[in-house]
Amino acid sequence: MSQIEGEKKLDLLITGVGGQGAILASDIIGKAAVVSGLPIRAAETHGMAQRGGSVVNHIRLGTDLGSMIPKKGADVLLALEPMEAVRYLDFLKDGGVIIVNTQPIIPVTVTSGLAKYPDVQEILDVLSEKYIVKAFNADELASEAGSRLAMNVAMVGAVSGYLPIPKEILIESVKALVPQKTIEINVRAFEMGRRKVEES
Repeated sequence: MSQIEGEKKLDLLITGVGGQGAILASDIIGKAAVVSGLPIRAAETHGMAQRGGSVVNHIRLGTDLGSMIPKKGADVLLALEPMEAVRYLDFLKDGGVIIVNTQPIIPVTVTSGLAKYPDVQEILDVLSEKYIVKAFNADELASEAGSRLAMNVAMVGAVSGYLPIPKEILIESVKALVPQKTIEINVRAFEMGRRKVEES
Protein backbone atom coordinates (compact mmCIF):
# COMPACT_ATOMS: atom_id res chain seq x y z
CA MET A 1 0.00 0.00 0.00
CA SER A 2 2.69 2.46 0.99
CA GLN A 3 5.18 4.27 -1.17
CA ILE A 4 8.06 2.26 -2.65
CA GLU A 5 11.18 3.15 -0.66
CA GLY A 6 13.21 5.91 -2.24
CA GLU A 7 10.56 6.48 -4.87
CA LYS A 8 9.66 10.13 -4.48
CA LYS A 9 8.02 10.74 -7.83
CA LEU A 10 4.29 10.68 -8.37
CA ASP A 11 1.95 12.15 -10.94
CA LEU A 12 -1.53 12.72 -9.53
CA LEU A 13 -4.59 14.01 -11.35
CA ILE A 14 -7.43 15.35 -9.20
CA THR A 15 -10.77 15.76 -10.94
CA GLY A 16 -14.12 16.94 -9.74
CA VAL A 17 -17.02 19.22 -10.40
CA GLY A 18 -16.89 22.95 -9.60
CA GLY A 19 -17.80 23.56 -5.97
CA GLN A 20 -16.60 20.15 -4.72
CA GLY A 21 -13.32 21.47 -3.35
CA ALA A 22 -10.86 19.94 -5.82
CA ILE A 23 -8.72 23.07 -5.60
CA LEU A 24 -8.44 22.93 -1.80
CA ALA A 25 -7.54 19.22 -2.05
CA SER A 26 -4.78 20.10 -4.47
CA ASP A 27 -3.56 23.01 -2.29
CA ILE A 28 -3.32 20.73 0.76
CA ILE A 29 -1.11 18.26 -1.13
CA GLY A 30 0.91 21.09 -2.70
CA LYS A 31 1.63 22.77 0.63
CA ALA A 32 2.58 19.44 2.23
CA ALA A 33 4.97 18.71 -0.65
CA VAL A 34 6.70 22.05 -0.20
CA VAL A 35 7.00 21.55 3.57
CA SER A 36 8.48 18.08 3.06
CA GLY A 37 11.02 19.49 0.60
CA LEU A 38 9.63 17.69 -2.42
CA PRO A 39 9.79 19.44 -5.79
CA ILE A 40 6.29 20.03 -7.08
CA ARG A 41 4.77 21.27 -10.31
CA ALA A 42 1.05 21.93 -10.37
CA ALA A 43 -1.43 23.17 -12.93
CA GLU A 44 -5.13 23.71 -12.92
CA THR A 45 -7.44 23.50 -15.89
CA HIS A 46 -11.15 23.95 -15.76
CA GLY A 47 -14.37 24.80 -17.35
CA MET A 48 -15.01 25.93 -13.83
CA ALA A 49 -15.61 28.95 -11.58
CA GLN A 50 -19.33 28.27 -11.92
CA ARG A 51 -20.58 25.20 -10.12
CA GLY A 52 -21.07 22.23 -12.36
CA GLY A 53 -18.07 22.53 -14.70
CA SER A 54 -15.16 20.08 -14.59
CA VAL A 55 -12.14 20.99 -12.52
CA VAL A 56 -8.83 19.23 -13.12
CA ASN A 57 -5.68 19.63 -11.07
CA HIS A 58 -2.37 18.22 -12.25
CA ILE A 59 0.07 17.56 -9.40
CA ARG A 60 3.55 16.34 -10.24
CA LEU A 61 5.61 15.43 -7.21
CA GLY A 62 9.37 14.97 -7.27
CA THR A 63 9.82 16.11 -10.83
CA ASP A 64 11.19 19.13 -12.62
CA LEU A 65 9.31 18.35 -15.81
CA GLY A 66 6.43 20.48 -17.09
CA SER A 67 3.42 21.05 -14.88
CA MET A 68 0.92 19.22 -17.12
CA ILE A 69 0.70 15.44 -16.82
CA PRO A 70 0.89 13.84 -20.27
CA LYS A 71 -1.77 11.41 -21.49
CA LYS A 72 -1.28 7.99 -19.85
CA GLY A 73 1.16 9.64 -17.47
CA ALA A 74 -0.72 9.80 -14.16
CA ASP A 75 0.05 7.19 -11.51
CA VAL A 76 -3.08 8.01 -9.55
CA LEU A 77 -6.43 9.57 -10.47
CA LEU A 78 -8.35 11.06 -7.56
CA ALA A 79 -11.93 11.57 -8.72
CA LEU A 80 -14.32 13.47 -6.46
CA GLU A 81 -17.19 12.35 -8.69
CA PRO A 82 -17.66 9.06 -10.65
CA MET A 83 -18.26 10.48 -14.15
CA GLU A 84 -15.22 12.73 -13.73
CA ALA A 85 -13.14 9.56 -13.32
CA VAL A 86 -14.37 8.35 -16.70
CA ARG A 87 -13.92 11.73 -18.35
CA TYR A 88 -10.18 11.93 -17.61
CA LEU A 89 -9.23 8.26 -17.85
CA ASP A 90 -6.94 8.84 -20.81
CA PHE A 91 -4.51 10.60 -18.43
CA LEU A 92 -4.08 7.50 -16.26
CA LYS A 93 -1.39 4.98 -17.03
CA ASP A 94 -2.46 1.37 -17.60
CA GLY A 95 -2.75 -0.39 -14.27
CA GLY A 96 -2.85 2.96 -12.46
CA VAL A 97 -4.86 3.62 -9.31
CA ILE A 98 -8.25 5.33 -9.29
CA ILE A 99 -9.67 6.56 -6.02
CA VAL A 100 -13.26 7.52 -6.65
CA ASN A 101 -16.07 9.08 -4.65
CA THR A 102 -19.17 7.09 -5.62
CA GLN A 103 -21.58 9.96 -4.91
CA PRO A 104 -22.75 11.26 -8.30
CA ILE A 105 -23.50 14.89 -9.06
CA ILE A 106 -26.30 14.75 -11.55
CA PRO A 107 -25.81 17.39 -14.24
CA VAL A 108 -28.62 19.64 -15.46
CA THR A 109 -28.77 17.78 -18.79
CA VAL A 110 -29.84 14.69 -16.84
CA THR A 111 -32.25 16.38 -14.44
CA SER A 112 -33.91 18.06 -17.40
CA GLY A 113 -34.30 14.68 -19.11
CA LEU A 114 -31.87 15.34 -21.99
CA ALA A 115 -29.41 12.68 -20.93
CA LYS A 116 -29.15 9.68 -18.62
CA TYR A 117 -26.59 9.31 -15.82
CA PRO A 118 -24.98 5.85 -16.02
CA ASP A 119 -25.23 3.40 -13.15
CA VAL A 120 -22.32 4.03 -10.75
CA GLN A 121 -21.67 0.32 -10.24
CA GLU A 122 -21.38 -0.11 -14.00
CA ILE A 123 -18.84 2.71 -14.13
CA LEU A 124 -16.80 1.01 -11.37
CA ASP A 125 -16.95 -2.38 -13.09
CA VAL A 126 -15.62 -0.92 -16.32
CA LEU A 127 -12.84 0.95 -14.51
CA SER A 128 -11.83 -2.20 -12.61
CA GLU A 129 -11.07 -4.04 -15.83
CA LYS A 130 -7.88 -2.05 -16.43
CA TYR A 131 -7.15 -0.16 -13.23
CA ILE A 132 -6.87 -0.59 -9.48
CA VAL A 133 -10.07 0.97 -8.16
CA LYS A 134 -10.67 2.15 -4.60
CA ALA A 135 -14.27 3.35 -4.42
CA PHE A 136 -16.38 4.60 -1.53
CA ASN A 137 -18.96 7.26 -0.82
CA ALA A 138 -16.82 10.13 0.47
CA ASP A 139 -19.85 12.41 0.96
CA GLU A 140 -21.32 9.94 3.45
CA LEU A 141 -17.94 9.42 5.10
CA ALA A 142 -17.50 13.19 5.51
CA SER A 143 -21.01 13.39 6.95
CA GLU A 144 -20.00 10.80 9.53
CA ALA A 145 -16.92 12.87 10.34
CA GLY A 146 -19.17 15.84 11.01
CA SER A 147 -19.77 17.67 7.74
CA ARG A 148 -20.40 16.76 4.11
CA LEU A 149 -18.18 19.71 3.18
CA ALA A 150 -15.14 17.73 4.37
CA MET A 151 -15.57 15.28 1.45
CA ASN A 152 -12.55 16.71 -0.40
CA VAL A 153 -10.35 16.24 2.69
CA ALA A 154 -11.64 12.67 3.13
CA MET A 155 -10.45 12.10 -0.46
CA VAL A 156 -7.02 13.59 0.33
CA GLY A 157 -6.88 11.11 3.22
CA ALA A 158 -7.83 8.33 0.82
CA VAL A 159 -4.96 9.15 -1.55
CA SER A 160 -2.47 9.93 1.23
CA GLY A 161 -1.02 6.42 1.42
CA TYR A 162 0.07 6.69 -2.21
CA LEU A 163 1.80 10.04 -1.82
CA PRO A 164 5.54 10.30 -1.12
CA ILE A 165 4.71 12.74 1.70
CA PRO A 166 4.52 11.85 5.41
CA LYS A 167 0.97 11.60 6.75
CA GLU A 168 1.77 14.00 9.61
CA ILE A 169 2.80 16.73 7.17
CA LEU A 170 -0.41 16.26 5.18
CA ILE A 171 -2.46 16.59 8.35
CA GLU A 172 -0.58 19.78 9.30
CA SER A 173 -1.37 21.09 5.84
CA VAL A 174 -5.08 20.27 6.32
CA LYS A 175 -5.04 22.16 9.63
CA ALA A 176 -3.37 25.17 8.02
CA LEU A 177 -5.75 25.43 5.06
CA VAL A 178 -9.25 24.60 6.31
CA PRO A 179 -11.31 27.11 8.31
CA GLN A 180 -10.18 27.11 11.96
CA LYS A 181 -13.50 25.92 13.38
CA THR A 182 -13.62 22.93 11.02
CA ILE A 183 -10.14 21.58 11.78
CA GLU A 184 -11.30 18.71 13.99
CA ILE A 185 -13.94 17.55 11.48
CA ASN A 186 -11.50 17.74 8.58
CA VAL A 187 -8.74 15.83 10.39
CA ARG A 188 -11.32 13.17 11.26
CA ALA A 189 -12.46 13.03 7.63
CA PHE A 190 -8.82 12.68 6.50
CA GLU A 191 -8.22 9.77 8.89
CA MET A 192 -11.47 8.05 7.87
CA GLY A 193 -10.66 8.40 4.17
CA ARG A 194 -7.18 6.99 4.70
CA ARG A 195 -8.53 4.03 6.68
CA LYS A 196 -11.16 3.32 4.03
CA VAL A 197 -8.50 2.78 1.36
CA GLU A 198 -6.16 0.83 3.66
CA GLU A 199 -9.01 -1.58 4.38
CA SER A 200 -10.18 -2.04 0.80
